[in-house]
Amino acid sequence: MQEWDTTIPFSPDSYDSDGQDGLPSAKRSSYRARRQPVTQVPTPPDSMNNSPVCDDSSNSSDDSMFVSVSTTFYPGAQNHSLPPDVTLLTQDNVFFYVHSPVLLAASTNCFRSLIPVVPVSVKEHGPIVHVAESSPIMNIILHTVYDMSCTHYTPSFDTLATAVKQFPAYGLDLKTYVTPQRPLFTHLLSQAPLYPIELYALASYFNLYDLAVSTSSHLLSYQLSGLSDELVDRIGPRYLKRLFFLHIGRADALKRILLPPPPPHPPTPWCGFEEQKKLTRAWALASAYLAWDARPDLSVGSVESALSPLADHITCQLCKASLNERVKNLVVQWSVVKVSSMLASSYSISSNFSVQFDSPSIPAISVVRTCSALLPAALAFFS
Repeated sequence: MQEWDTTIPFSPDSYDSDGQDGLPSAKRSSYRARRQPVTQVPTPPDSMNNSPVCDDSSNSSDDSMFVSVSTTFYPGAQNHSLPPDVTLLTQDNVFFYVHSPVLLAASTNCFRSLIPVVPVSVKEHGPIVHVAESSPIMNIILHTVYDMSCTHYTPSFDTLATAVKQFPAYGLDLKTYVTPQRPLFTHLLSQAPLYPIELYALASYFNLYDLAVSTSSHLLSYQLSGLSDELVDRIGPRYLKRLFFLHIGRADALKRILLPPPPPHPPTPWCGFEEQKKLTRAWALASAYLAWDARPDLSVGSVESALSPLADHITCQLCKASLNERVKNLVVQWSVVKVSSMLASSYSISSNFSVQFDSPSIPAISVVRTCSALLPAALAFFS
Protein backbone atom coordinates (compact mmCIF):
# COMPACT_ATOMS: atom_id res chain seq x y z
CA MET A 1 0.00 0.00 0.00
CA GLN A 2 1.22 3.42 -0.90
CA GLU A 3 1.74 6.00 1.78
CA TRP A 4 -1.00 8.36 0.55
CA ASP A 5 -3.58 5.48 0.73
CA THR A 6 -3.38 5.57 4.48
CA THR A 7 -3.74 9.31 4.61
CA ILE A 8 -6.83 9.68 2.37
CA PRO A 9 -9.26 6.81 2.88
CA PHE A 10 -10.97 5.77 -0.30
CA SER A 11 -13.89 3.35 -0.70
CA PRO A 12 -14.50 2.07 -4.19
CA ASP A 13 -18.00 0.98 -3.24
CA SER A 14 -19.11 4.48 -2.39
CA TYR A 15 -18.07 5.89 -5.75
CA ASP A 16 -20.97 6.39 -8.11
CA SER A 17 -20.17 6.20 -11.78
CA ASP A 18 -22.96 8.70 -12.67
CA GLY A 19 -22.02 11.57 -10.43
CA GLN A 20 -18.40 10.67 -9.76
CA ASP A 21 -18.51 12.73 -6.58
CA GLY A 22 -18.16 10.05 -3.92
CA LEU A 23 -21.65 10.75 -2.32
CA PRO A 24 -24.37 8.15 -1.64
CA SER A 25 -27.43 8.31 -3.90
CA ALA A 26 -29.82 9.60 -1.20
CA LYS A 27 -27.52 12.37 -0.14
CA ARG A 28 -26.80 13.25 -3.75
CA SER A 29 -30.55 13.78 -4.42
CA SER A 30 -31.03 16.10 -1.46
CA TYR A 31 -27.86 18.03 -2.42
CA ARG A 32 -29.12 18.57 -5.94
CA ALA A 33 -32.43 19.83 -4.60
CA ARG A 34 -30.73 22.46 -2.54
CA ARG A 35 -28.48 23.75 -5.36
CA GLN A 36 -29.42 26.90 -7.25
CA PRO A 37 -30.28 26.53 -10.92
CA VAL A 38 -27.38 27.31 -13.20
CA THR A 39 -27.99 29.54 -16.18
CA GLN A 40 -26.16 28.44 -19.27
CA VAL A 41 -23.84 31.10 -20.74
CA PRO A 42 -23.45 31.04 -24.50
CA THR A 43 -20.01 30.40 -25.83
CA PRO A 44 -18.32 33.71 -26.88
CA PRO A 45 -17.37 34.06 -30.49
CA ASP A 46 -13.82 33.60 -31.66
CA SER A 47 -12.12 36.89 -30.84
CA MET A 48 -9.56 36.46 -33.57
CA ASN A 49 -12.18 36.18 -36.31
CA ASN A 50 -15.06 38.40 -35.21
CA SER A 51 -13.46 41.28 -33.21
CA PRO A 52 -13.57 44.65 -34.97
CA VAL A 53 -10.24 45.54 -36.57
CA CYS A 54 -9.00 49.12 -37.10
CA ASP A 55 -8.85 49.84 -40.79
CA ASP A 56 -5.55 51.58 -41.56
CA SER A 57 -6.72 52.40 -45.03
CA SER A 58 -9.45 54.68 -43.65
CA ASN A 59 -6.91 56.57 -41.51
CA SER A 60 -4.56 56.96 -44.42
CA SER A 61 -7.37 58.33 -46.52
CA ASP A 62 -8.23 60.80 -43.74
CA ASP A 63 -4.60 61.88 -43.50
CA SER A 64 -4.43 62.41 -47.22
CA MET A 65 -7.20 64.97 -46.91
CA PHE A 66 -4.95 67.33 -44.88
CA VAL A 67 -2.74 69.66 -46.94
CA SER A 68 -0.29 72.38 -45.92
CA VAL A 69 -1.14 75.84 -47.26
CA SER A 70 0.80 79.07 -46.85
CA THR A 71 -0.63 81.38 -44.21
CA THR A 72 -0.06 84.37 -46.50
CA PHE A 73 -0.72 82.96 -49.96
CA TYR A 74 -3.91 80.97 -49.44
CA PRO A 75 -7.01 80.94 -51.68
CA GLY A 76 -8.91 83.66 -49.82
CA ALA A 77 -5.97 86.00 -49.21
CA GLN A 78 -6.39 89.60 -50.37
CA ASN A 79 -2.94 89.87 -51.93
CA HIS A 80 -4.25 91.03 -55.30
CA SER A 81 -7.41 92.38 -56.80
CA LEU A 82 -7.85 89.19 -58.85
CA PRO A 83 -8.20 85.67 -57.47
CA PRO A 84 -5.12 83.42 -57.64
CA ASP A 85 -4.70 81.58 -60.91
CA VAL A 86 -1.53 79.53 -60.22
CA THR A 87 -0.75 77.14 -57.38
CA LEU A 88 2.89 76.54 -56.49
CA LEU A 89 3.73 73.29 -54.70
CA THR A 90 7.09 73.31 -52.93
CA GLN A 91 9.45 70.44 -52.30
CA ASP A 92 8.05 69.93 -48.78
CA ASN A 93 4.44 69.86 -50.06
CA VAL A 94 3.24 73.33 -49.13
CA PHE A 95 0.78 75.09 -51.44
CA PHE A 96 1.15 78.76 -52.42
CA TYR A 97 -1.76 80.34 -54.30
CA VAL A 98 -0.33 83.17 -56.39
CA HIS A 99 -1.11 85.36 -59.38
CA SER A 100 0.61 84.82 -62.71
CA PRO A 101 0.48 88.53 -63.74
CA VAL A 102 2.47 89.48 -60.64
CA LEU A 103 5.10 86.81 -61.18
CA LEU A 104 5.43 87.47 -64.91
CA ALA A 105 5.82 91.20 -64.34
CA ALA A 106 8.61 90.66 -61.82
CA SER A 107 10.50 87.92 -63.64
CA THR A 108 12.52 88.07 -66.83
CA ASN A 109 12.34 84.32 -67.53
CA CYS A 110 8.67 83.55 -66.79
CA PHE A 111 9.57 82.62 -63.21
CA ARG A 112 12.10 79.97 -64.20
CA SER A 113 9.89 79.01 -67.17
CA LEU A 114 7.27 77.67 -64.78
CA ILE A 115 4.49 80.19 -65.47
CA PRO A 116 2.88 80.11 -68.92
CA VAL A 117 2.56 83.45 -70.65
CA VAL A 118 -0.83 82.50 -72.05
CA PRO A 119 -3.28 81.58 -69.25
CA VAL A 120 -4.37 77.96 -69.25
CA SER A 121 -8.08 77.34 -68.77
CA VAL A 122 -8.20 74.83 -65.94
CA LYS A 123 -10.15 74.40 -62.77
CA GLU A 124 -10.28 76.93 -59.95
CA HIS A 125 -6.95 78.31 -58.61
CA GLY A 126 -5.17 77.39 -61.83
CA PRO A 127 -2.62 74.70 -62.55
CA ILE A 128 -0.41 73.19 -59.87
CA VAL A 129 3.23 73.98 -60.60
CA HIS A 130 5.97 72.11 -58.75
CA VAL A 131 9.00 74.12 -57.62
CA ALA A 132 12.34 72.76 -56.44
CA GLU A 133 12.69 75.05 -53.41
CA SER A 134 11.43 74.42 -49.91
CA SER A 135 8.59 76.43 -48.43
CA PRO A 136 10.77 78.83 -46.32
CA ILE A 137 12.81 79.77 -49.42
CA MET A 138 9.77 80.21 -51.65
CA ASN A 139 8.01 82.16 -48.92
CA ILE A 140 10.80 84.79 -48.91
CA ILE A 141 10.86 84.98 -52.71
CA LEU A 142 7.10 85.49 -53.00
CA HIS A 143 6.99 88.05 -50.19
CA THR A 144 9.69 90.02 -52.01
CA VAL A 145 7.85 89.84 -55.33
CA TYR A 146 4.64 91.05 -53.68
CA ASP A 147 6.64 93.78 -51.86
CA MET A 148 5.70 92.44 -48.44
CA SER A 149 7.82 91.90 -45.35
CA CYS A 150 8.36 88.38 -44.03
CA THR A 151 10.03 89.35 -40.75
CA HIS A 152 7.16 87.87 -38.73
CA TYR A 153 8.27 84.43 -39.94
CA THR A 154 11.73 85.08 -38.41
CA PRO A 155 13.75 83.15 -40.98
CA SER A 156 17.38 82.48 -40.16
CA PHE A 157 20.23 84.25 -41.91
CA ASP A 158 21.13 81.09 -43.81
CA THR A 159 17.57 80.86 -45.11
CA LEU A 160 17.64 84.52 -46.19
CA ALA A 161 21.00 84.09 -47.91
CA THR A 162 19.83 80.95 -49.72
CA ALA A 163 16.68 82.73 -50.92
CA VAL A 164 18.69 85.71 -52.18
CA LYS A 165 20.98 83.37 -54.12
CA GLN A 166 17.92 81.89 -55.89
CA PHE A 167 16.68 85.25 -57.18
CA PRO A 168 18.65 85.15 -60.47
CA ALA A 169 17.36 81.64 -61.20
CA TYR A 170 13.78 82.97 -61.14
CA GLY A 171 14.64 86.01 -63.26
CA LEU A 172 14.42 88.48 -60.35
CA ASP A 173 16.76 91.47 -60.34
CA LEU A 174 18.41 91.77 -56.93
CA LYS A 175 19.32 95.40 -57.45
CA THR A 176 15.62 96.13 -57.82
CA TYR A 177 14.47 94.31 -54.72
CA VAL A 178 17.43 94.86 -52.38
CA THR A 179 17.28 98.64 -52.08
CA PRO A 180 16.78 100.80 -48.98
CA GLN A 181 13.10 101.29 -49.84
CA ARG A 182 12.30 97.56 -50.01
CA PRO A 183 11.33 95.27 -47.11
CA LEU A 184 13.98 92.68 -48.00
CA PHE A 185 16.74 95.28 -47.59
CA THR A 186 15.54 96.11 -44.08
CA HIS A 187 15.23 92.44 -43.21
CA LEU A 188 18.75 91.65 -44.40
CA LEU A 189 20.21 94.68 -42.63
CA SER A 190 18.67 93.54 -39.35
CA GLN A 191 21.04 90.56 -39.50
CA ALA A 192 24.14 92.79 -39.71
CA PRO A 193 24.86 92.99 -35.94
CA LEU A 194 25.04 89.18 -35.72
CA TYR A 195 26.43 88.30 -39.16
CA PRO A 196 28.33 91.37 -40.37
CA ILE A 197 31.05 89.77 -42.48
CA GLU A 198 28.68 87.14 -43.93
CA LEU A 199 26.19 89.81 -44.97
CA TYR A 200 28.96 91.98 -46.39
CA ALA A 201 30.21 89.00 -48.42
CA LEU A 202 26.67 88.38 -49.72
CA ALA A 203 26.26 92.03 -50.72
CA SER A 204 29.70 92.07 -52.33
CA TYR A 205 29.06 88.90 -54.33
CA PHE A 206 25.96 90.40 -55.96
CA ASN A 207 27.38 93.96 -56.09
CA LEU A 208 24.70 95.35 -53.77
CA TYR A 209 26.50 98.57 -52.93
CA ASP A 210 23.89 100.13 -50.61
CA LEU A 211 23.67 96.98 -48.52
CA ALA A 212 27.46 96.69 -48.35
CA VAL A 213 27.83 100.29 -47.17
CA SER A 214 25.14 99.92 -44.51
CA THR A 215 26.70 96.69 -43.30
CA SER A 216 30.25 98.05 -43.19
CA SER A 217 29.54 100.16 -40.10
CA HIS A 218 29.27 96.87 -38.18
CA LEU A 219 32.71 95.78 -39.43
CA LEU A 220 34.78 98.49 -37.77
CA SER A 221 35.78 96.14 -34.95
CA TYR A 222 36.23 93.11 -37.21
CA GLN A 223 39.76 91.71 -37.35
CA LEU A 224 40.66 91.57 -41.03
CA SER A 225 43.34 89.01 -40.28
CA GLY A 226 40.54 86.53 -39.52
CA LEU A 227 39.23 86.50 -43.09
CA SER A 228 39.15 83.00 -44.52
CA ASP A 229 39.99 82.14 -48.12
CA GLU A 230 36.35 81.30 -48.77
CA LEU A 231 35.18 84.70 -47.53
CA VAL A 232 37.86 86.47 -49.57
CA ASP A 233 36.72 84.66 -52.72
CA ARG A 234 33.08 85.59 -52.07
CA ILE A 235 33.86 89.23 -51.29
CA GLY A 236 36.02 89.71 -54.35
CA PRO A 237 38.93 92.11 -54.92
CA ARG A 238 36.91 95.32 -55.32
CA TYR A 239 34.93 95.13 -52.09
CA LEU A 240 37.87 93.61 -50.23
CA LYS A 241 39.96 96.66 -51.13
CA ARG A 242 37.16 98.92 -49.95
CA LEU A 243 36.96 97.06 -46.65
CA PHE A 244 40.69 97.48 -46.06
CA PHE A 245 40.53 101.15 -47.01
CA LEU A 246 37.63 101.57 -44.58
CA HIS A 247 39.84 100.45 -41.71
CA ILE A 248 42.98 102.24 -42.87
CA GLY A 249 41.11 105.36 -43.95
CA ARG A 250 39.38 105.87 -40.63
CA ALA A 251 42.70 105.57 -38.80
CA ASP A 252 44.21 108.07 -41.21
CA ALA A 253 41.26 110.42 -40.74
CA LEU A 254 41.72 110.27 -36.98
CA LYS A 255 45.38 111.23 -37.36
CA ARG A 256 44.48 114.19 -39.55
CA ILE A 257 41.91 115.63 -37.16
CA LEU A 258 44.22 115.05 -34.18
CA LEU A 259 47.10 116.96 -35.72
CA PRO A 260 46.15 120.66 -35.16
CA PRO A 261 46.83 121.75 -31.54
CA PRO A 262 44.53 124.08 -29.58
CA PRO A 263 44.78 127.60 -31.02
CA PRO A 264 46.85 130.08 -28.93
CA HIS A 265 45.32 133.11 -27.31
CA PRO A 266 46.81 136.60 -27.11
CA PRO A 267 49.61 136.78 -24.55
CA THR A 268 48.77 137.96 -21.06
CA PRO A 269 51.05 138.96 -18.16
CA TRP A 270 50.61 135.53 -16.56
CA CYS A 271 50.48 133.37 -19.78
CA GLY A 272 52.77 134.27 -22.67
CA PHE A 273 53.79 132.30 -25.76
CA GLU A 274 56.34 130.26 -23.82
CA GLU A 275 53.69 129.07 -21.39
CA GLN A 276 51.31 128.20 -24.23
CA LYS A 277 53.99 126.05 -25.90
CA LYS A 278 53.66 123.65 -22.99
CA LEU A 279 50.04 123.02 -23.96
CA THR A 280 51.05 122.55 -27.60
CA ARG A 281 53.72 119.98 -26.71
CA ALA A 282 51.37 118.18 -24.33
CA TRP A 283 48.68 118.03 -27.04
CA ALA A 284 51.20 116.63 -29.53
CA LEU A 285 52.22 113.82 -27.21
CA ALA A 286 48.64 112.95 -26.23
CA SER A 287 47.48 112.94 -29.85
CA ALA A 288 50.43 110.71 -30.80
CA TYR A 289 49.29 108.31 -28.10
CA LEU A 290 45.84 108.16 -29.68
CA ALA A 291 47.24 107.93 -33.21
CA TRP A 292 49.38 104.94 -32.29
CA ASP A 293 46.40 103.09 -30.85
CA ALA A 294 44.03 104.33 -33.55
CA ARG A 295 41.36 101.78 -34.41
CA PRO A 296 38.46 102.13 -36.83
CA ASP A 297 36.01 101.60 -33.97
CA LEU A 298 37.67 104.05 -31.56
CA SER A 299 34.88 105.50 -29.46
CA VAL A 300 34.27 109.15 -28.73
CA GLY A 301 34.63 108.43 -25.03
CA SER A 302 38.16 107.09 -25.54
CA VAL A 303 39.14 110.31 -27.31
CA GLU A 304 37.72 112.48 -24.55
CA SER A 305 39.29 110.40 -21.77
CA ALA A 306 42.72 110.72 -23.40
CA LEU A 307 42.65 114.49 -24.02
CA SER A 308 40.43 115.97 -21.34
CA PRO A 309 42.84 115.27 -18.41
CA LEU A 310 45.21 117.86 -19.91
CA ALA A 311 42.87 120.61 -18.66
CA ASP A 312 43.38 119.53 -15.04
CA HIS A 313 46.98 120.73 -15.12
CA ILE A 314 46.31 124.13 -16.75
CA THR A 315 46.09 127.21 -14.56
CA CYS A 316 45.36 129.71 -17.34
CA GLN A 317 41.61 129.93 -17.92
CA LEU A 318 42.11 131.05 -21.54
CA CYS A 319 44.28 128.02 -22.29
CA LYS A 320 41.77 125.76 -20.57
CA ALA A 321 38.90 127.20 -22.61
CA SER A 322 40.91 126.77 -25.82
CA LEU A 323 41.68 123.15 -24.96
CA ASN A 324 38.06 122.31 -24.12
CA GLU A 325 36.87 123.86 -27.37
CA ARG A 326 39.47 121.92 -29.35
CA VAL A 327 38.45 118.63 -27.74
CA LYS A 328 34.80 119.36 -28.45
CA ASN A 329 35.52 120.08 -32.12
CA LEU A 330 37.65 116.94 -32.38
CA VAL A 331 34.83 114.79 -31.00
CA VAL A 332 32.37 116.29 -33.46
CA GLN A 333 34.73 115.76 -36.40
CA TRP A 334 35.40 112.13 -35.46
CA SER A 335 31.72 111.36 -34.99
CA VAL A 336 30.81 112.64 -38.45
CA VAL A 337 33.45 110.66 -40.34
CA LYS A 338 31.35 108.89 -42.95
CA VAL A 339 31.71 105.18 -43.52
CA SER A 340 30.09 105.42 -46.95
CA SER A 341 32.66 107.89 -48.22
CA MET A 342 35.39 105.55 -47.03
CA LEU A 343 34.03 102.69 -49.10
CA ALA A 344 33.42 104.83 -52.15
CA SER A 345 36.90 106.34 -52.28
CA SER A 346 40.36 105.01 -52.86
CA TYR A 347 42.94 106.28 -50.47
CA SER A 348 46.52 107.20 -50.78
CA ILE A 349 47.64 106.49 -47.24
CA SER A 350 50.66 108.48 -46.18
CA SER A 351 53.30 106.48 -44.34
CA ASN A 352 55.26 109.49 -43.09
CA PHE A 353 52.62 110.99 -40.84
CA SER A 354 54.38 113.43 -38.54
CA VAL A 355 53.44 115.22 -35.37
CA GLN A 356 54.09 118.94 -35.50
CA PHE A 357 55.88 120.40 -32.52
CA ASP A 358 56.77 124.04 -32.03
CA SER A 359 60.02 123.60 -34.01
CA PRO A 360 60.86 120.85 -36.51
CA SER A 361 58.46 118.01 -37.32
CA ILE A 362 59.28 114.64 -35.80
CA PRO A 363 58.24 111.48 -37.67
CA ALA A 364 55.53 109.57 -35.86
CA ILE A 365 57.55 106.37 -35.85
CA SER A 366 60.07 107.97 -33.53
CA VAL A 367 57.33 109.11 -31.19
CA VAL A 368 55.07 106.09 -30.97
CA ARG A 369 57.80 103.67 -29.94
CA THR A 370 57.34 104.95 -26.42
CA CYS A 371 53.60 105.49 -26.70
CA SER A 372 52.89 103.83 -23.36
CA ALA A 373 54.65 106.70 -21.60
CA LEU A 374 53.46 109.53 -23.83
CA LEU A 375 50.37 110.56 -21.92
CA PRO A 376 52.13 110.79 -18.53
CA ALA A 377 54.91 112.68 -20.25
CA ALA A 378 52.37 115.10 -21.71
CA LEU A 379 51.00 115.80 -18.27
CA ALA A 380 54.52 116.28 -16.97
CA PHE A 381 54.86 119.42 -19.11
CA PHE A 382 52.63 121.25 -16.64
CA SER A 383 54.47 120.18 -13.52
